[in-house]
Amino acid sequence: MELLDVLRTTGAVRAFRPDPVPDDVLYRVLDNARFAPSGGNRQGWHLIVVRDPAVRAGLRDLYLPGWYEYLAERAAGLVPFAPITDEAAEERALAQAQAIAQTAAQGQGGFAEHLDEVPVMLVLLADLRALAAMDKNLPRYTLVGGASIYPFAWSILLAAREEGLAGVITTMPIPREPAVKALLHVPDEFAVAALIVLGAPLKQPRKLTRNPVESFTAVDRFDGQPFVAPGA
Repeated sequence: MELLDVLRTTGAVRAFRPDPVPDDVLYRVLDNARFAPSGGNRQGWHLIVVRDPAVRAGLRDLYLPGWYEYLAERAAGLVPFAPITDEAAEERALAQAQAIAQTAAQGQGGFAEHLDEVPVMLVLLADLRALAAMDKNLPRYTLVGGASIYPFAWSILLAAREEGLAGVITTMPIPREPAVKALLHVPDEFAVAALIVLGAPLKQPRKLTRNPVESFTAVDRFDGQPFVAPGA
């Protein structure tokens, strides 16, 4: 598989065939993904392969409230859980989440409601003792430590493509992190970084929609000219 093709066609997939993923295939995915970079090469990740149906159902139940809150914020025209947002508008939106949950309960459900049925469920943890969080003392939301964890998550998706699999990285259960950690017996020094699901896709994305380079680049300063292709 060509690298550039993989980079341009690895999108979020949430619909899978029911086929189980053999252990040898999953092992190869993780064996290749482990070469992801991390600060100081400390590799401060820990991965839980969730198989127990009761634990899977528990994670689903912890995922759903965040999902309905996410939908409520989107319905209100907000960027869900943005660090900088209209707090009053967000509070009003979140008050509608229960109604969305009740409506969803009357239907057949989608990915979220059937999360426990995915072929592969992985919980990615970050060892807070191993992260170089260079922004931890700044008076703003901290995110730099994730640079030592999320490349590994992305490498899992890339390695999965080589095996004919697809999946998605989701953070929806994290607002209920204490309950997630209790369910999985996670020590205090670890944080829940993501839930990753994998499987054989019903359909592999081929035409992803992304913003052009000119829309997110600037030369020399934030308000500089966009970086454009030569001759443009």
